[in-house]
Amino acid sequence: MYRDCLESDWKLFRKRIGGWQEAYMGRLLQEYIQLLNAHEKAASEKFWELNARIKKDKRHPGVLIDLRRSSMVYDIAVLVNDGAITVVDLDGFSDELKDKVKNLTRRV
Repeated sequence: MYRDCLESDWKLFRKRIGGWQEAYMGRLLQEYIQLLNAHEKAASEKFWELNARIKKDKRHPGVLIDLRRSSMVYDIAVLVNDGAITVVDLDGFSDELKDKVKNLTRRV
């Protein structure tokens, strides 16, 4: 359904995805720091909680993504739904792509 995308959208996506991921991982690191600084938890509890979080988080497109043009719209929708980016970050993309992303994010 959303496999076709404009060349300009694809180029812009490839240009921005690295920055989006860096920002998302930076936010994750701040969450990890808070987890590790929790005084009321034992070291072992923090360790295993951090291990579980990293294991879960590394599967998100905000951390790791297989760049495929055919899944770009879906990937952007997931990034929005996960809070890795906002619709404001889609400035510069075509209105068609923004509409597709909005439709997909409303379904969740």
